[in-house]
Amino acid sequence: MGKLTVFTSVTLDGVMQAPGRPDEDTRGGFRYGGWAQPYNDPVMGKVAADGMAGGGAILLGRRTYEDFAAFWPKQKDNPFTDALNKTQKYVASTTLKEPLTWANSTLLQGHVSKAVKEIKARSDGDVVVLGSGELVKTLMQHDLIDKYILLIHPLVLGTGRRLFADGIPMAKLKVVDTKTTTTGVVIVTYQPA
Repeated sequence: MGKLTVFTSVTLDGVMQAPGRPDEDTRGGFRYGGWAQPYNDPVMGKVAADGMAGGGAILLGRRTYEDFAAFWPKQKDNPFTDALNKTQKYVASTTLKEPLTWANSTLLQGHVSKAVKEIKARSDGDVVVLGSGELVKTLMQHDLIDKYILLIHPLVLGTGRRLFADGIPMAKLKVVDTKTTTTGVVIVTYQPA
């Protein structure tokens, strides 16, 4: 049985919105897109590569899927492009329709909690959720998350969509691993306590 891992970048105040690019997600007038890029270093790259080397699938919410599908297949000379294109991707959406445009992408059918339980049951490797804040909230409500890997950036934005927003269920977690990058990002792995 596979484990479900949430892998995401957050600021000290919990913002996860648009870490990659200025135009990634401007909802609500968000103007700090790309905030995580100055903090990239080899330590972070290795953690991300190790996560992709697990042989499992990727689970994405609709918004993250649409952004990734428009961006990643076009990237050349990036070590993550080939891995992301070849990896099986599952997409949680009530508005998208098959066929999905990005190679190896499958739209989940039925309620997301039931579909994710089935994916975990038949998976040999970890299933990794990238970004996808609304999806993470739903997965938490159904107690489906086995691990959180949070890349906590030494930055406070004061605005933006947060990973743990109001309305999520209480969760007690324990730290199982920490790493600090050369740029001050603390990578913390949590599991339910």
